[in-house]
Amino acid sequence: MSAIWSTTLLHELLLRSAAVVPDAPALTYQNQTLPYGDLATAAERFADGLLRLGVARGERIGIYVEKRPEFVVAAFGALAAGAVFVPINPVLKAEQVAYILRDCNVRVLVTSAPRFTGLAPVLRDCHDLRHAVIVDAEGDAPGDAAVPATVAWREMLAGGSLRGHRVIDEDLAAILYTSGSTGRPKGVMLSHRNMTTGARSVAQYLENRASDTLLAALPLSFDAGFSQLTTGFHAGARVVLINYLLPKDVLNAVVRERVTGLTAVPPLWIQLAQLRWPQGVGEHLRYFANTGGRMPLETLKALRAALPGSKPYLMYGLTEAFRATYLPPEEADRRPDSIGKAIPNAEVLVLREDGSVCADNEPGELVQRGALVGMGYWNDPDKTAERYRPLPGREAGFVRPEIAVFSGDTVRRDEDGFLYFIGRRDEMIKTSGYRVSPTEVEEGVYATELVGECAALGVEHPVLGQAIVLIATPREGGLDSGPLDEPTLLAACKARFPAYMVPARVVIRPEPLPRNPNGKIDRKRLIEEAASLLVSKT
Repeated sequence: MSAIWSTTLLHELLLRSAAVVPDAPALTYQNQTLPYGDLATAAERFADGLLRLGVARGERIGIYVEKRPEFVVAAFGALAAGAVFVPINPVLKAEQVAYILRDCNVRVLVTSAPRFTGLAPVLRDCHDLRHAVIVDAEGDAPGDAAVPATVAWREMLAGGSLRGHRVIDEDLAAILYTSGSTGRPKGVMLSHRNMTTGARSVAQYLENRASDTLLAALPLSFDAGFSQLTTGFHAGARVVLINYLLPKDVLNAVVRERVTGLTAVPPLWIQLAQLRWPQGVGEHLRYFANTGGRMPLETLKALRAALPGSKPYLMYGLTEAFRATYLPPEEADRRPDSIGKAIPNAEVLVLREDGSVCADNEPGELVQRGALVGMGYWNDPDKTAERYRPLPGREAGFVRPEIAVFSGDTVRRDEDGFLYFIGRRDEMIKTSGYRVSPTEVEEGVYATELVGECAALGVEHPVLGQAIVLIATPREGGLDSGPLDEPTLLAACKARFPAYMVPARVVIRPEPLPRNPNGKIDRKRLIEEAASLLVSKT
């Protein structure tokens, strides 16, 4: 498999593996396993289908389906055509999907028939959208002849092999949407170079190999979720797709498929640690990896007791730079609260506000440099300038500035170079592995026209990482049926938001929300109140 290491474009990870081991298993979904040769052929035919639709170089292809082979074919096929893929979390609601489609001018949307029907009321406002590819359409695709025109999946794969548009490794490959601290989601732009470098780096420290079976339990719209595909294809390994309902489903898949590598977020690990792991799992589960927040120490202890032969990898990463640090398994006993050191081919700095390097154990901002640093936020120069900035302190002989990503996270580095997470500088809520913008929640609540004012807060929670607590005041004349209460507002939130954005607790205050000296809502005081309310509820 040494030839795979020479890939420079993301779709070449799949194509090179197909050239070297065409009959090796690449992708398993339910009872179906596709070999590399068949998967690569399907991706190339999908690329041909996009070109026949007139897709130009760099145009965006949205993918809004659950984890299934068509998702993988569409993503790598879009790249092979010279286009850009935009994975959309399948739990998002229609208005949220429409915002993404409009924001990055998606030209072709890949989705399922039920999802397409649910999107119908909002798609007419997506003026750049020309075609919707329906993955489960047997005959004619659903919908009418209006824009977007619908195309059946089989039709997309029916053509030949037109040559895709020329791209190089610095061209845009994907836009991954992540919630911003001031409202709407931001589209993080990642190049072919970013993602292929990430695949090589992660596969290197996880020691991924062709004999591996990786379970893709995380959403493929997450960088860590999609990384299961890129690292797996880089190594010529098999990736198993799962859309689970219960943690037990994940454990059953690990056992049934003899999974060798599992990456998950802390809330899932907390649930998995409470299950009884069958004897013998450790004989094939070579490693388990954590991302998306700190794994509680008790959870790590329980997993290590249940899986004594499996290596633990504790990781930290930014969507803006794909991946940042990992803690080597041999350090898990000595430094279980550390996020480790920089991954291969990346450097992580701890800087003061003036750009100088912090001393040992001095808190500072985590700043990452190297080939994994993304291209900025789509169509948002102001936010890009805040997060992606020239690296200070370069030698005078360099003419061009080097752009690094400033995480906004406060960390410290010990005497041995290991990093420890301290906190976040912004007000983002990290819940169930998701980054949720308080402003986005508040905007959605205001849209219900039920509240006078509100504040969405993140409160520490032993399972979720942080729980969302919504504190709101009634709107004068907002309800004809009586005073606003928690069940009414909670039901409105459930109708508007995906499950991870629904508040764990809603508090109705009759008086105005407290203000700080600047006249802004006093979030610090409200968080203290919310924490006590959440404790009293549990």
